[in-house]
Amino acid sequence: MKLQTYLVAGLTILSLTACTDFLKESPEAFISEEQYYKTQADALNAVNAVYFLLNSGGSSVQTPYNTLFNTGMNMAGDDEDPGPGATNPDVRSLAVLAHSSTNLRVYELWQQHYAAIKKANVALEKIPAISFDATLKARLLGEAKFLRALYYFNLVRLYGDVPLITDYQKYINASDYAVARTASTQVYAQIEKDLTEAATVLPASYSSPDAGRATAGAAKALLAKVYLTKASYPLNITSHYQDAVNKAEEVLSSADGGTGKYGYTLFTNYADVFLPASKNGVEHIFSAQFKSNSLGQGNNENPRAILSSIPGLSGNYAHMVRYYTNGTDKFYSIYKLYTSADKRRDVTFVRSFVSPSNGRKYGLPITNSTVANDSTPFFNKWWDPNSTAVTSESAANVPILRYADLLLLHAEAENEANGPTEKAYKSLNRVRNRAGLPSLTLGLTKDQFREAVYLDRRLELVYEYQRWFDLIRQKDASGKSTFVANLQKVGKTNAADKHRLYPIPQSELDNNRLLTQNPGY
Repeated sequence: MKLQTYLVAGLTILSLTACTDFLKESPEAFISEEQYYKTQADALNAVNAVYFLLNSGGSSVQTPYNTLFNTGMNMAGDDEDPGPGATNPDVRSLAVLAHSSTNLRVYELWQQHYAAIKKANVALEKIPAISFDATLKARLLGEAKFLRALYYFNLVRLYGDVPLITDYQKYINASDYAVARTASTQVYAQIEKDLTEAATVLPASYSSPDAGRATAGAAKALLAKVYLTKASYPLNITSHYQDAVNKAEEVLSSADGGTGKYGYTLFTNYADVFLPASKNGVEHIFSAQFKSNSLGQGNNENPRAILSSIPGLSGNYAHMVRYYTNGTDKFYSIYKLYTSADKRRDVTFVRSFVSPSNGRKYGLPITNSTVANDSTPFFNKWWDPNSTAVTSESAANVPILRYADLLLLHAEAENEANGPTEKAYKSLNRVRNRAGLPSLTLGLTKDQFREAVYLDRRLELVYEYQRWFDLIRQKDASGKSTFVANLQKVGKTNAADKHRLYPIPQSELDNNRLLTQNPGY
């Protein structure tokens, strides 16, 4: 993909020094910052560098949508656990909610997001002064704003009040980089501003090779999610429920009660959401892009869900479903929340792997006297059926925003704003029907409908880095957070309200005297 090629090229150019003869000074080969940001290509590379930190990977690097959200976030939730191949003590402590401010993953999430924000700020400062096509310039600035908004949206949900930096910092004294935490409401205001401005200049779609870049529909869909989040726990600015409804309907198609002209709809087949062959399709609003077996640009999550020691497959079984006790079944898991009729179950999970070397099936039985023939489910969403010879990475994209998510968001916000109306049912039932489930019929209370949406969000979006963000904002009928109860339900007895926010990394506190720690850490 051209986008990914630019990402690599952009970083190469930005870090270019004379390396063919490292003993010889070669000042003519060094490109200074003042020399670099001069052309349209420079502007494009500057924005591509902001995309790069969504998904760059390799044997030693994790970025948010390429394994870091799993090892640094999903493991803390109620659907996943570190498997036998996950030996990192920081990951394992996070999984039992025993993490502290010195946890490496807690730091990496902070560091990766701020590194990307810095790149966005550079692009937004430098590009306006470059002379090139005005329409393309506006688009690139819109892409940088969209990405900055996405990164800040993740940060404010993970850490609460965070430093809001919107200018390109290039100070001499280290003390000048000290920035105090900004109230989350102000951070959200900047997120909304960036997304609103981005939506006015971004195109509705792209042709190849630019498919996968941020669009106007993506900016509006993300803004709808921002409104839903602000309306939910803990801010509880309930007027934003209607804002979420309105913004979602600007993206939804006319067939789904919206005014959107973006061409989004659901794939008929749920599996097509994740298959590399149908990436950047009708359901994909915005995704992290991956290429398998190409300069480390693959999805490194793939082997982490594969059982180890299978001939011909690269797998270390680092990520597994969480097991807990439910009644007499001590091996209960997210897998068992699906009905047998739910088509999503056997796309999301597999019960065995076929060795490409000997054709045999490999799986793990469970000694469970209460469930006959019980066996282990393995996460399966990032598997590439066309690349079984190279399973150390995958070409499967990671959806960050997709149409089913938007429909569920719309159903939830409409129910909260106006009760379980017909259009709330319509959006929820669109997702349920694609899964092979019957439509819910009118008659549910507002609280019952809320629980139905919550369940379908969990079943629809499992393993897509959405669950933690839902856990920290969802509520019960009385408006109280369900965070602690949901985690304790699956045996995470350490769960406490403080865990809704991550600790501010200790290294950041040490380097920035203006930062303060979150309560309880």
